[in-house]
Amino acid sequence: MSDFDGVFAALRAVMLNHAEGLTVTRDAPGDLVVRTRTLDATGEAEWFGAVTIKKSYVAFHLMPIYCDPALAADLSPDLTRRRQGKSCFNFKREEPALFAELDRLTGRAREVVD
Repeated sequence: MSDFDGVFAALRAVMLNHAEGLTVTRDAPGDLVVRTRTLDATGEAEWFGAVTIKKSYVAFHLMPIYCDPALAADLSPDLTRRRQGKSCFNFKREEPALFAELDRLTGRAREVVD
């Protein structure tokens, strides 16, 4: 198992911890996608989040913070450094303290999603 496999497994667990009532549309090695029950303008279920192994990192996407930036207003400086764009966090190794913070953030995001 590569280092990224371990990072993916830990972040996958964070995402799935908050997926009750949502739809897991893809759960394959290195690729997890979770969608809401709300439909977008094209009739597709909106994205809640995703965890994906990329070439040089593991990406954790959390779409509710894109729509509601206030959810991420109190991120620690360490987690902020992992943020890429508005709704993605990148990791190269397991970081339990940051994963715990991300778990709390994902919980807050889940509270505002239908």
